[in-house]
Amino acid sequence: MNEQIARDVVLVRAIELADQKKEVLSEDDRMYASRSARELAHWQASDKQADVTSDDFLQQRSELILKRLAERTPAFAGFARRATGLRALAWLLPVLALALGAALDRITDPHRVDLLSAPLLLIIAWNLLVYLGLLVSLFIPARGQGGQASGLIRRLSVGKLAVPRKVPPVLATGLLGFMGEWSQLSARLTKARLGRTIHLSAAMFALGAVLSLYGRGLLSQYAAGWESTFLDATQVHGLLSLLFAPAVAVFHLQGFSLAEIEALRFPQTTAPAGGARWVHLYAATIFLLVVLPRLALALIAHWRAARLTRRFPIDLDQPYFRKLNETIGAATGGMLRVLPFSFTVDEARHRGLGQIAVMLFGEQGRMMLRPSTSYGEEPREVLRDVDLSDPNVTMTAVLFNLTATPEKENHGAFLDYLVKASPRGIAVLLDESAYLERMGPDDQRGLAERTALWQHFCHFHQTTATVVNLLNPSIHPLDAGVGLKLSAAA
Repeated sequence: MNEQIARDVVLVRAIELADQKKEVLSEDDRMYASRSARELAHWQASDKQADVTSDDFLQQRSELILKRLAERTPAFAGFARRATGLRALAWLLPVLALALGAALDRITDPHRVDLLSAPLLLIIAWNLLVYLGLLVSLFIPARGQGGQASGLIRRLSVGKLAVPRKVPPVLATGLLGFMGEWSQLSARLTKARLGRTIHLSAAMFALGAVLSLYGRGLLSQYAAGWESTFLDATQVHGLLSLLFAPAVAVFHLQGFSLAEIEALRFPQTTAPAGGARWVHLYAATIFLLVVLPRLALALIAHWRAARLTRRFPIDLDQPYFRKLNETIGAATGGMLRVLPFSFTVDEARHRGLGQIAVMLFGEQGRMMLRPSTSYGEEPREVLRDVDLSDPNVTMTAVLFNLTATPEKENHGAFLDYLVKASPRGIAVLLDESAYLERMGPDDQRGLAERTALWQHFCHFHQTTATVVNLLNPSIHPLDAGVGLKLSAAA
């Protein structure tokens, strides 16, 4: 699916996840959207003489739900049409850079071509330093997509970081969740677009500087020369020979001798033809070392952005999508892998985990229970034989007992290791059954306090705790796969 479809799908998922009590989207709304989308997807598939795809179904369903929400809440309609901050920046920054580059001669002597021009040398040196940094970055391991996006990337990905007024609280919560999730999912695309804009702006700034040289030369007579307190003619000749070597070789421009460099030391001046010669040398050098490489980098970034725009990466193996795909007969089941921590799972609770897998993945859902990890054990050693990127496992979930008190050096270390090592993120199951057996069902205040403690603890470790009851899973139904959140991938 493309970027716009993916954005709509993620937005609908965030709203449904927040609307657990179905306050803004009733059960009838969801069933109607699924049924209508299924019919439209089948109609499109028959028209194309192709099989029904989950992409078509999810696109139709998200469009129907967003339309319904926009009709009910006009403020939401404005949010759904909100543009990102990159659209204006993509054309404004290059134009501004070109204008600044063209005005460069205003901060230097407009009647003189300085062989050691600080602005022109700085343009070349800065860009060469950028190329070196990009080259070094190729050998640095890339961070996973789940790393926290910077404030700039978040702003450019989702636009204004604010929820519109006059929307229901539940809908506002969903929109906040969407903005956080979308900024992470679209970080690669946003960075590619931002890189394209930056490279294009750098090329335009350098091009503007070159145009300013030629433009001023049409109306003024340049004098060429140099002056330095610390460099002599030999050093300047060596520096300029190295700097202008690519331009001389590619464009077959006239070279220069040490005697010529010595003769150009200010206050001596040259004829107009001599000034033009150095303008050509600087212009050709900036074109070869700045304009062309930056345009090439901009094209590469544009290609990356276009590819991500056409095929936006969304993990359709997540429970939410698998449950929806059941409605079009495209579900393939899923595997829930459970990693208990200091938790002995008896037969009754084992059956409860199996029921949770069915809630998440449908009737074909399966559950794999790993041996429990004990206090003090090193996570890397305990999980050394666990392939956290196993394609046969749809979701990995850590299982904690609500009666336990969370400890940073034990539970926290276990979560931290899994969050960093799991490429698709992890879920956290918090079983309340043992607590209710011990304290009784009337201790709702204590249950709420204990749950809040665990949820805060898991949030601190970049995960989200989902309360379940393994003796009676129906108490906390994970309807349509929206009741279980994954941590951001490492």
